[in-house]
Amino acid sequence: MTFFKTVALGAAMALSAAGVQAQERVKMATIAPGSSAYLTMTTFASLVNQSQDAYEISVDSTGAATKHVIELAQGKLDFAMSAPTIHFFLKKQKAMYKKLDNAAVLAGKIRLVMWFPYGQYHMVAYADSGIETLDDLKGKKVFLGPPGGGAWNAAYSWVKATTGLDAKAGDYQSVKASWSSALQGFQDRQYDVYISGGIAPYPVIEQLALTSKIRLLGIDKAAWEANETAQKYISALPGREIGVIARGTYGDNVEMAHDIYTNSATVGIVTRADLPDDEVYQITRAFWENVDTARATTPWLSNITLEYAVREGGMPLHPGAQRYYEEIGLAIPEGSRAN
Repeated sequence: MTFFKTVALGAAMALSAAGVQAQERVKMATIAPGSSAYLTMTTFASLVNQSQDAYEISVDSTGAATKHVIELAQGKLDFAMSAPTIHFFLKKQKAMYKKLDNAAVLAGKIRLVMWFPYGQYHMVAYADSGIETLDDLKGKKVFLGPPGGGAWNAAYSWVKATTGLDAKAGDYQSVKASWSSALQGFQDRQYDVYISGGIAPYPVIEQLALTSKIRLLGIDKAAWEANETAQKYISALPGREIGVIARGTYGDNVEMAHDIYTNSATVGIVTRADLPDDEVYQITRAFWENVDTARATTPWLSNITLEYAVREGGMPLHPGAQRYYEEIGLAIPEGSRAN
């Protein structure tokens, strides 16, 4: 036996003799900083870690959610981010999963812990750029999201539905970057428009407005109600929603000509179907029993609610998560119940 194995065994025996239980490491993946999904999932992990001693969640914030769910189903992760649209594509072997022969099998290995709002897609230009509407994106450099990810497809499709402009046809240039490098690149004015989804008031927008005057782009209520193409896009798949950023949500450094009607979405924290029920129960309970305290200093958390968490999204709850929701008397829609 090597020295390191001897030390490790000795430490484990000492802990056992002292009646101390080592924390179980839990692996969670989310998308990189620059979205409300990252904020929500890292807040989830922090609250769980601070409030109990049995489990320690470590968060990897690299890669794309579309890949993370595959790694989750393969047993390489314990928790990850997904969305009703992502799960729909995986079950039906469509879009990014059309060449994945066992897509439906993998989808069957994933269960829901909670849904939460991704937030409104904020489409941002500098106030002195001359860009005043989404139609002005023509010929510009635009960050839609990391290429190949769900956010990229959502932003691309919304711009096309509301303006007819198509990055794939060369109407404007889609910037290839990660979330973190894109935010820095926009701050350095390397391109014209930055698009990112987040629950308003979105901290990323507040950060940008600290140093520069910016403008939020988007259609108004009348344009939304008259645009059948945009309405069909929203209603075409589960989890898509229309979001409204109210004028005045941000300070004087954020110009808004009107309430912004933009695309929004449901996303969620998901887990492996084979993760022990009690583990998922304890982790789910630890988050919800401590989130109220966090809301006092984190305004956007007011949008993270129990009712939203169990709404129908095409994925059944993990039995451990459902156990907690039933214990507190939460009404669970039939389409979300564990199977």
